[in-house]
Amino acid sequence: MGSAAASPPPSGSPLPSQDELKRVAAHRAVEFVEPGMTLGLGTGSTAAHALDRIGDLLRAGALPGVAGVPTSLKTELHASRAGIPLLPLGGAAGPARIHLSIDGADEVDADLNLVKGRGGSLLREKMIEGAGERFVVIVDESKLVPRLGCTGAIPVEVVPFGAPHTLGLIRKVFDGLPGFSARLRTVKKDAAEEMFVTDNGNYIVEMFFEDGIRGDLRDISDSLLRITGVVEHGMFLGMATTVIVANRDGTVTLLHKKK
Repeated sequence: MGSAAASPPPSGSPLPSQDELKRVAAHRAVEFVEPGMTLGLGTGSTAAHALDRIGDLLRAGALPGVAGVPTSLKTELHASRAGIPLLPLGGAAGPARIHLSIDGADEVDADLNLVKGRGGSLLREKMIEGAGERFVVIVDESKLVPRLGCTGAIPVEVVPFGAPHTLGLIRKVFDGLPGFSARLRTVKKDAAEEMFVTDNGNYIVEMFFEDGIRGDLRDISDSLLRITGVVEHGMFLGMATTVIVANRDGTVTLLHKKK
């Protein structure tokens, strides 16, 4: 895993906010974009800064021929407003060739494995970012973790039919593990609790670990994906080619996938 760091800001400068850190990392990621590329467009607050920057460069004529494949309905709307031409992942003319995907992440471990999808877009994100030639991830340093699952939920997308049963099968994968819990995600609507529904019409199971996941992540991934009713999970293993980290001191670090 290689790295490169930018120079820190002048002494005495105020520390940037988390949103400013996200913007810095996003703008650095957009430097990888070249004219004529088709991009996988990520979802979330960090990726939104990249969308805005791409839109600015398109309007300035700096990125001719660039188009994007959105990972969610929210991203599709944002990209359209930013003036980014959009393409489907697949269609009558065949799938778009995705040269580069740019997205944020909820967690990044030392091997550049990710947790993504706490916003609920993990299936489309994994389909599009997995189809691309390169995947650049943009985070601030708070997202770096020793193990996946340290800072919050790992989402699992499941079909609505028999969802409580599928939840029980997911719990069995981690049967007896201290500090493990799982639940179906709900949202408040009109003062009532309703099931959270993804863009694909599915539900989300949230898995929680007291001190992160320990064990072989690929074995755990396989165990989850073998459960009938599970569509996909939010562990993105071995997919990121570069992670851009905006540090609290104002520097930027680039982490690269081991070859």
